[in-house]
Amino acid sequence: MNKNELISAVAEKSQVNRKDSEAAISALFAVITESLSQGDRVQFTGFGTFDVKKRPEREAQNPRTKEKVIVPETVVPVFKPGKQLRDAVAGK
Repeated sequence: MNKNELISAVAEKSQVNRKDSEAAISALFAVITESLSQGDRVQFTGFGTFDVKKRPEREAQNPRTKEKVIVPETVVPVFKPGKQLRDAVAGK
């Protein structure tokens, strides 16, 4: 499912027009993105948790030249599904 399909599905389920549905979903994505960029956790009980994780600096190897390179520390977003979501996907 892509963003357009999500907007259409939400509009249909919530019985609002597509324009309002698109505005709500875009606002939700913006709020989640802003919170994560500030280092905050976003938790939806039963659905899951969006969080940020630091990956430490590490040494890697260029596969072509076999030269060792330093990969700098980075921060990446992560998602941990909640129990209800895991159970729903598993068919329980």
